Amino acid sequence: MRRIAAVLACLTLLCAVLLQPATAAAEPAYYSLRLPDGLSVATLLNEGYDISHAHSSRPVLVATPDEVRGLRDRGVVLGKIGAVYQPVLRDAAADGTTYYGGYHTAVGHEQHNAEVAAAHPELVRLYDIGDSWKKAKGQGGHDIQALCISKLVAGGCALDSTGKKPKFVLHAQIHARELVTGELAYRWIDLLTSSYGKDPELTALLDTRELWVVPMANPDGVDVVASSPSRPVMQRKNVNDTAGACPASTAGVDLNRNSGFQWDADQGGPCDETYPGARAESEPETLAIQGLLDKIFRDTKGDVSSPALPGTTGVFLTLHSFGNDILAPYGYTNTPAPDQAKLVALGKKMGDFTEYPVSTGDGGVGYFAPGATDDWLYGTRGVPSYTFEVGPDSGSCAGFFPAYACLDSTFWPKNKDAFVYAAQAAAAPYGELPTRR
Repeated sequence: MRRIAAVLACLTLLCAVLLQPATAAAEPAYYSLRLPDGLSVATLLNEGYDISHAHSSRPVLVATPDEVRGLRDRGVVLGKIGAVYQPVLRDAAADGTTYYGGYHTAVGHEQHNAEVAAAHPELVRLYDIGDSWKKAKGQGGHDIQALCISKLVAGGCALDSTGKKPKFVLHAQIHARELVTGELAYRWIDLLTSSYGKDPELTALLDTRELWVVPMANPDGVDVVASSPSRPVMQRKNVNDTAGACPASTAGVDLNRNSGFQWDADQGGPCDETYPGARAESEPETLAIQGLLDKIFRDTKGDVSSPALPGTTGVFLTLHSFGNDILAPYGYTNTPAPDQAKLVALGKKMGDFTEYPVSTGDGGVGYFAPGATDDWLYGTRGVPSYTFEVGPDSGSCAGFFPAYACLDSTFWPKNKDAFVYAAQAAAAPYGELPTRR
């Protein structure tokens, strides 16, 4: 019987292998890398390789088998960390609102935004703050949407900086393939709108803060990602394809290199993942986000080397994946930001909840992020601004496309209290920080 069982087990395994999609062997995977002398992460990025943060700020390569062979021929030592795709336990919704086991499409986010605004008119204002690239070109596309969640009072949640309540902004999915980020924003919206009058701490938060959320900063890109529901497309950028012909999923502009602060034309060419666009602020999505932040925050900072004024209020978090890191300004240089000690102090307070370390500059990975959203807001307005790199570099909850169940098991529990703390700190982010709850 044992021999029969063993044979049956082998046959089952063989069938599982034979039934794998024909393309599985050619799919990208995650790799650690050790570079030979004379070759840097920055060089590989400029050559178009897809390199991301990982735990302890170690770079991780996303590569196809052909790319792996080419790099090994150049002396790069690569170690496979894991697969890009995880098993999908639930089909995409028939109404087009979810994909890849439960992640929300652009339509799903928009439907959710409309529903919570209609259900909670005393707490929510929903804004159209600008257009996606496709909509700006008359090719369909989407509005860029922002919600302000607060116990509404006269003059509150307006598109200006005159409101008395300090502002906290959560900004997500500027890189379309970073699926977890939009879902964290989705859950943050639900937590706030369902807790008023029930949870004393969150009720107090809505009474005293404006909690702004941009759940999906790159909806055209999300459409591309979700176009393959069980194996999402690796689209990072928006879909502006006017700069030249590029392979599938590599056209577009990196919206996190396109801001009006320290924009750098040398970040890459049109087909590179960090292509910054033809000029600073070239993309409508960039203008939409900067336009919102410019309206709701006062300018409390001088030039790049000047600190923010002591009375500065507000906190901004932009969610990315992956790496389990908190990145504080500046990200375009290793020269310390004038408020670096205070920025790191608040970052560490948030890191007490997420268990993410805090870093600045190139984060130890050997490349910078000029033109990033968080640098723009801190560098031009003085508001403390951070990137959360959400997710580990290995396991089923790793990478850009983790299993949807990881939202419940890992990502939401780790980040929820950090968001609450950041919103509480928005009253005096450079002053005495709130006591940990």
